[in-house]
Amino acid sequence: MMIRYTLALLLALFVSQMFGETTNEVSHCNYLLRENDVTDDAANRFVSKLMSKMTYEEKLGQLNLLTQSDFVTGEARNHGFETKLKQGRVGGVLNMVGVAKIREAQRVAVEETRLGIPLLFGFDVIHGYKTIFPIPLAMSASWHPEAVVDAASIATLEAASAGLNWVFSPMVDICRDGRWGRIAEGSGEDPFLGSVMARAMVRGIQGDATFSGNDKVLACMKHFALYGAAEAGLDYTKADMSRHTMYNDYFPPYRAAVEAGVASVMASFNDVEGLPATGNSWLMNDVLREQWGFGGFVVSDFTGVSEMAFHGIARSDSVAGVALCAGVDMDMVSERYVNTLKGREQLVDKACRRILLAKYRLGLFDDPYKYCDPERERQNIYKEENLEKACQMAKETFVLLKNKDRVLPLKGGERVALIGPLADSHGELLGNWCARGDWRQTPSLREALEGRLGKEKIAYAKGCNIYYDMQLNRNAYYPEIDKRSVDEMMREADSVARNADVIVVAMGETANMSGESASRSNLDMPDAQRDLLKRLATIGKPIVLVLFNGRPMSIKWEKDNLDAILDVWFGGSRAAEAIVSTLYGENNPSGKLTVTFPQTVGQEPMYYNHKTSGRPLGNAQWFSKYRVNYIDISPEPLYPFGYGLSYTDFEYGPVSLSSDSMLRGDTLRVSVRVKNTGRYDGVEIVQLYLRDVISKATRPVKELKGFERVALKAGEEREVSFPIIYDMLKYYDYNLNYVAEPGDFEVMVGRNSVDLQTLKFKLLE
Repeated sequence: MMIRYTLALLLALFVSQMFGETTNEVSHCNYLLRENDVTDDAANRFVSKLMSKMTYEEKLGQLNLLTQSDFVTGEARNHGFETKLKQGRVGGVLNMVGVAKIREAQRVAVEETRLGIPLLFGFDVIHGYKTIFPIPLAMSASWHPEAVVDAASIATLEAASAGLNWVFSPMVDICRDGRWGRIAEGSGEDPFLGSVMARAMVRGIQGDATFSGNDKVLACMKHFALYGAAEAGLDYTKADMSRHTMYNDYFPPYRAAVEAGVASVMASFNDVEGLPATGNSWLMNDVLREQWGFGGFVVSDFTGVSEMAFHGIARSDSVAGVALCAGVDMDMVSERYVNTLKGREQLVDKACRRILLAKYRLGLFDDPYKYCDPERERQNIYKEENLEKACQMAKETFVLLKNKDRVLPLKGGERVALIGPLADSHGELLGNWCARGDWRQTPSLREALEGRLGKEKIAYAKGCNIYYDMQLNRNAYYPEIDKRSVDEMMREADSVARNADVIVVAMGETANMSGESASRSNLDMPDAQRDLLKRLATIGKPIVLVLFNGRPMSIKWEKDNLDAILDVWFGGSRAAEAIVSTLYGENNPSGKLTVTFPQTVGQEPMYYNHKTSGRPLGNAQWFSKYRVNYIDISPEPLYPFGYGLSYTDFEYGPVSLSSDSMLRGDTLRVSVRVKNTGRYDGVEIVQLYLRDVISKATRPVKELKGFERVALKAGEEREVSFPIIYDMLKYYDYNLNYVAEPGDFEVMVGRNSVDLQTLKFKLLE
């Protein structure tokens, strides 16, 4: 089976003129008073009639999103929820789950308020509701959008069956800095792949967006904008870059989600060009609505409206006006809209209309209880077929980083020493943002191995805790901290390892070491774990590292000294089963990295599609004075973008081009034959990159423009062909015109962003 993804699937709309930013609040607000974004006449007539009956306070209530749960992602909680609900001062509820609770809240809204307007119920369903799939960064490593659609569809079905009608997903932020913890929630560093995955997630959550049934809900694309470019990888800080970089490198996945029909957008926490995104009219109005045609509603992030006071751009009592004028329709948790907005009738009407139209689209005015069927909740959640899909998805995400002397797959007769603080963990396999995932029903790697081989074939030792000093990372607490001394734990691990034929170590990050508010200044293996690895390496037995992580890590020592490294990320509810299947060759790993792994954290931010400088290193050997390099290490990555090994071998033939030139209406074809020369059936992800050699503005050294998943049986050979069309050559120039400039281009095809064959062609006038 072959699946092809090229730029022809993505946006190619021409934007000829930018809208100038203004600091005049009246000018900002006037933009919002244009014609309605939604053109459905029936919907607009219904909403207009309803709004004619509403008081100003009731309209403000529709802009108010409250939390009513222990699930919070900030320091604030709302009080007096039931009273506010009966007063019509609530438009949506955050983090309430379960049909019984949601149905009762909905009943109060539609039966005990003056106008009976139904509620939205939102929840962070990032990579599953009850059945947990791999974290999004892992799913992107599958390079399999159709599988991502399936995963999002199952997660949505479970969430909808639990009464929810709105999920805060997909997270599409591009991130080039592994220090940022929320890199785990996105699809990595590349705008093309990120756009493909954004579309897949929206499709899985919303389907055809008719919402005729009760298995699809509103999606919420987040975080707009540039959140993944937080300075120094430090969560919530500013993102400072040129608009040229925004449009070419960071905006594409957001725009792809909008073009896929995403129903809502969440503003990001960070500062963009001197304004918090929550108060940035250029982002929300000029770019999102005017240039991209977004017609849904915008919600702040958790207390994002009130937090603008801390940014220092407005007083606490005036932040609501700033956010509303900037185009943020709904205030999450801070209650600034309902408590401080005065004299904003026209703007409030605009925001209220958008929210009511979303409820109309969902069909809540026809049936406010359409997502509140207890039988569906019992039938659709945590089904065996859902778990099987999660297991298969996990298998496709694993990336084989090293396999010296083909130590993997294991043969089955070895005595195995299973060692490490994550070897017998349950909850850590689920990863961060695991919604209603139940660690008690998630088998550990130890349990899965013992179930396959029998307890007599597995010798287990924990070996160490995550860190020596667990206070160094308060998010990194392992559920059961071993109180034994370091020496005692290491001696046990040493003894177990010496009596085994192969050592399997389960190490890396815990789930809470990545995600929100989980920035790291050091990307190495935590100290206690690396010291244990160094001790085990002296024994002389083959060592297989099963690496758990939610970000790229600087594991140079591990690469140089261990025999095999299998990156399993955080694989979800059935991760352990998928890992064991892969260790023993029933699954051949096919994942490829979607983030660059640095040698050391000092290289961050690090990404493959960087620009060259006037003093490139070129073919010179490190170190070369007055060139782009470091004095203490080579400038190369530890593992490049697109990298990933297999248990089999794939041989690439010569690359060919159908022509060495093209006109605007032409299509070139670049082709290569790929053969599985090994002993195992496998999947190879063939990657296409382009480079604009000479242009009016600087361009990256290469850019991903297509990829193809190719399943080949042992000995099978197949031709892989990519189209190259005019729109694939376009970019935003210095003046932000979307252009393709005549001249020389390079086309590169290969197995990763480094191991490539290159040909040249010319775009003619």
